[in-house]
Amino acid sequence: GALLVNERIDREELCGALSPCSLSFEIVVENPLELYSGTVEIQDINDNDPVFPSSQARLEISESVAAGARFPLESAQDPDVGINSLQTYQLSANPNFALDVQTRVDGSKYAELVLEKELDREEQRELNLVLTALDGGSPPRSAHVQIHIDVVDANDNAPVFNQSTYKASVRENTPSGTLVARISAYDLDDGPNGDIVYSFSSHTPAKVRELFALDSATGELRVKGQLDYEETKLYEIYLQAKDKGAVPGVAHCKVLVEVVDVNDNAPEVTVTSVYSPVPEDAAPGTVVALLSVTDLDSHDNGLVSDVNDNAPKVSQDSYDVYVPENNIPGIPILNVSATDPDLGRNAHLSYTLLQGDTTFGHLFSINRENGTLYVLTSLDHEDQVEFSMTVQVQDGGLPPLATNVSVSVFVTDLNDNAPMVLYPHPNTTSTYTDVVAPGTAAGHMVTKVVAVDADAGYNAWISYTLLQATDPSLFSVGLHNGEIFTARQLREDDAPEHTLVILLKDHGEPVLSTSATVSISVAEMVKEVLTDLTDVAPANDPRRHVTFYLILAVILVSAAFFITMLSVGIFKCYKWRQSKELYNSSRSTTYRTPGPFNHIDAVRGGFTPPSFYHQVYLTTDSRQSDLLCKKPFTSSPLGSRQGTIRNGEPGLYHQIVGTASRLPTPAE
Repeated sequence: GALLVNERIDREELCGALSPCSLSFEIVVENPLELYSGTVEIQDINDNDPVFPSSQARLEISESVAAGARFPLESAQDPDVGINSLQTYQLSANPNFALDVQTRVDGSKYAELVLEKELDREEQRELNLVLTALDGGSPPRSAHVQIHIDVVDANDNAPVFNQSTYKASVRENTPSGTLVARISAYDLDDGPNGDIVYSFSSHTPAKVRELFALDSATGELRVKGQLDYEETKLYEIYLQAKDKGAVPGVAHCKVLVEVVDVNDNAPEVTVTSVYSPVPEDAAPGTVVALLSVTDLDSHDNGLVSDVNDNAPKVSQDSYDVYVPENNIPGIPILNVSATDPDLGRNAHLSYTLLQGDTTFGHLFSINRENGTLYVLTSLDHEDQVEFSMTVQVQDGGLPPLATNVSVSVFVTDLNDNAPMVLYPHPNTTSTYTDVVAPGTAAGHMVTKVVAVDADAGYNAWISYTLLQATDPSLFSVGLHNGEIFTARQLREDDAPEHTLVILLKDHGEPVLSTSATVSISVAEMVKEVLTDLTDVAPANDPRRHVTFYLILAVILVSAAFFITMLSVGIFKCYKWRQSKELYNSSRSTTYRTPGPFNHIDAVRGGFTPPSFYHQVYLTTDSRQSDLLCKKPFTSSPLGSRQGTIRNGEPGLYHQIVGTASRLPTPAE
């Protein structure tokens, strides 16, 4: 069972930059049959030096470049991985430049020169620096490159990118020539100093240059090679814009290209072991073969596909929502929550308000994406207390599955209505005067203030208090019913006219109130009060004639109605009497054949519609009588009747004319 190395292993040849580097294998053990999986990880050793693309680098830097400017340098490559890979850069000592080491997304390092002190061409025309790349081995391996810097006269405006980082995504099967991104820079200089040329930055890896192409004039970045999501998921591309001046200005930007996986790898089925031949007496459950299935694609592209076999599930089947009236329009009042265990599009939920009442569309709205229910207008408890609606939650499958949720919105009451006086009516010019006789004892009810409150519950409870009176000691008012009583016995020296102001308050928060004015006269009879009222009434009231005509019209309509009802009653009695006589007449002929003209007389008498009649046969026991049929009435009643006699059974029978649905028994 020992695992041996068969030949020399080169990790860089096997896995390249991939880490960790591992080789997988499977071991089959027989008798009993078992399968074991194993993995050998190839560990890296520091057996490679960092390498620069060239031994020398040349830079042209204008003397007008301000301190802080950055200049990317050629990156060194080290095929080792981990700590043995390229770890840092070092720059030889100089008074003008410092080195800034940056880390890419994949962990690799690159260096930039940072100008700390501005250059002066008159003082120094060129600089020679040494850049050293070091890995992390022990001892470390290194590489060197000579950097020659020419200080030239200024092209005082460098190109500027409109953004420092661009982001794009492409599918891994994107054909060559497809546009990925378009970078753009501007230069304020004129002529050649303002013409911009786009190019890859010097530290862009060679692999990136093989996969992408950059148009130097337009800045369009296009696909050049074949992308593979399984190899690299994200590319970090560094580009630069350089003008055509004698000392070209340079600007740099970064493009992040995300590779989107497509389902370009079929599942691979591997038969690990086959147990053959299979004995005919093998027990159920005996292992016949070992299979393994793998798919190199990611996410859903690498799983068994989903079927839309689950309807959306809601946290509860119904919701009761309470909204105070006079609410602010547009506020959210409920969030309908639902989930779907399916995947992808089959799990994408949308929410719809099923409106049984078309007016709901003006009152409520639901967010299609998250299920938030909004009230669009201010609700009024006095207008409508409850709204019932149905929310449908539907997934995005084909065909879609849906679940309905019942939502009831209850409008709670606020104290927004003051009590309204019904009696005495406050909006009339007529004077309502109640009369009480002199000497009336205490506790006598004189009148009652009637009021209502449109609110509900505690907000509609009304209390009555005496706010003002001609004689406060003479009358009192019921706190809850508004009844006005005499508080003491009336005396001869009491004033003949009394005016009471009653305050009506509800029990809401805040309290709303109104008042009613009641006039009471102390008099022996109503005639005296009417005389007083006539004296104070306007002499020429144009409405008194209208009132007279209205009263006259009511009297005439009432009289006409009474006469009509009396006539209908007399007619009904007459009809009932005729039917009773006909019934008595038929009883006397129960056991003989009726005369040939009875039916004609009945039709003429108005007891049977001329279009049909009922034919009934009776036995000697009329409780067993059967209703045979409805027959159309022919033009000859006599002929029809004779036909009935001919078609009937020879036994005793009786024919009843009319439309009654039940025949009277002999007892009746």
